[in-house]
Amino acid sequence: MTAMPGARAPAPGDLRLIVRDEPLSLAEHARWYGPLPAPGRPADLIAEIERSGLTGRGGAAFPAGRKIRAVAQAAGARSASGAIVVANGSESEPASRKDSVLLSHAPHLVLDGVELCAGAVGASTGYVCVSPQSPGAAQAVTQAVAERDRARPGGLPVQVLATPDGYLSGQETALISALNGGPPLPTFVPPRPSDRGVRRRPTLVLNVETLANVALIARFGGGWFRSAGTPGAPGSALVTVTGAVGRPGVREIPLGTPLGEVLRRSGLSPGSAAVLSGGYFGTWLPLPAALRVPVSEEGMRAAGAALGCGVLAVLPGGGCGLAETARITGFLADESAGQCGPCRNGMPALADALHRIAFGRPGQEVIGWAQQLTGLVAGRGACHLPDGAAGLVRSALTVFAADLRSHAQHGPCPGAARPAILPVPARRPE
Repeated sequence: MTAMPGARAPAPGDLRLIVRDEPLSLAEHARWYGPLPAPGRPADLIAEIERSGLTGRGGAAFPAGRKIRAVAQAAGARSASGAIVVANGSESEPASRKDSVLLSHAPHLVLDGVELCAGAVGASTGYVCVSPQSPGAAQAVTQAVAERDRARPGGLPVQVLATPDGYLSGQETALISALNGGPPLPTFVPPRPSDRGVRRRPTLVLNVETLANVALIARFGGGWFRSAGTPGAPGSALVTVTGAVGRPGVREIPLGTPLGEVLRRSGLSPGSAAVLSGGYFGTWLPLPAALRVPVSEEGMRAAGAALGCGVLAVLPGGGCGLAETARITGFLADESAGQCGPCRNGMPALADALHRIAFGRPGQEVIGWAQQLTGLVAGRGACHLPDGAAGLVRSALTVFAADLRSHAQHGPCPGAARPAILPVPARRPE
């Protein structure tokens, strides 16, 4: 994609979200994208977002317009209290960098989305939640908020907050719990955040990339948004490419771009074995077989995977996918909330089984137990952590089946002794 040269609707091949290597000032932002549209009827903006086909960019890919409409309806029924908008830039996924890069480079685009959504749902307060591991992003957003306050006193009050550390802290209900002064742990629904969230008010929680796209749709329309991507997966998306590539980093791509094209632009290493799509809630896909898979939620789903939070992590030839999966599963077990049986009991058992498979000489009973556990832990918790871990393990046991047989016959392969390719944060002290 090429950068958009000025305040006009970008062409299908133009960059939309991150157009420069440093943050745009408020004046530069207005010259580049045009001024923030004047407030109109909230229903019109919501309808335009629905027409655009925009889905959430935080991982769940839920229709954004439907989510905004639900909060607007709940707030309308409780007009005395008003709603709250939360921009979720927590990005607790260790392999992802897209949200911090977006906040660092285009904070005003995200804040435009917060302001527009606040008008659409009748919100009187906004929050931007940023990972504590991204001080540069927090500084850029804080400066942008101050700049907007100076330019337009009396506007929507927006607070910039550091999300509590931890893998689950960015989960929607966990984030709301933290904003309410509680522990950053998932809670059961109902009630849904759209009905009762921060300070018991109807709360709209959207990923920061989703909000940036709302700001563009409000300016240029849903039809323009669909000029990139595919009919079933419209628009562009930010993806974090990492692992065995020569040029790792965050890229903006039209949804539906073949996986091979994305990886080649990033300097794919010859002989790479597999790619983990969707981060640590994701799925392994074998290479080169998966190079034609379209990078979109629908394209990945057809291949048995998911785009999720937009992570594409490449495993080099000679790397051990079983070892990478065992480390990730151990990390997820350590990070679980421990509130439900699948997390308290199933996750540690699954992590132990994967460790024995990756770094030992597993018998069939260990392999069978790991396979059985993936069915026992999924679909039973307050959040989807066990589901994500189960899907990751199932894909590893399938994609790395030849390695699994080799480990069972001869013990761990040389790749298991190599340093980890994928980042796994050190365990936090208890």
